[in-house]
Amino acid sequence: MPYDPMIVQPMKAELTAIGFEELLTPSDVDAAMKRPGTALVVVNSVCGCAAGGARPGVALAVQHEAKPDHLLTVFAGQDLEAVQRMRKYITGQPPSSPSIALMKDGQLIGFMPRHAIEGRGPDMIAQALTKAFDQVCAPQAA
Repeated sequence: MPYDPMIVQPMKAELTAIGFEELLTPSDVDAAMKRPGTALVVVNSVCGCAAGGARPGVALAVQHEAKPDHLLTVFAGQDLEAVQRMRKYITGQPPSSPSIALMKDGQLIGFMPRHAIEGRGPDMIAQALTKAFDQVCAPQAA
């Protein structure tokens, strides 16, 4: 049974307020994964490590000069079918929430599972993400 939407709305809003697109259905996920370019996907959740690390870390990271073309989120425990579909794109990784995936042209190129988020502060998470952004999202030199 999904979480009460009123309970999770503030947690969802932490990401949508900073420009993340909420993917609510499997077709939303499929359409987003067909877009060319890079995407940061946050599998959001109600747990403490999402509140204390993942969401604040992502918020810091997306202020970086180099960042993905698309900012996307699904909510574990709420948008069940969308999360299930997104996990099909996060290939080779067990289900994990919260988690943060970096995609390029719909393919997984980087992944931060729950165990890499737990016990880490927002600054550490943001630093790891911005390092990845610099490698794959920075404009190519002419």
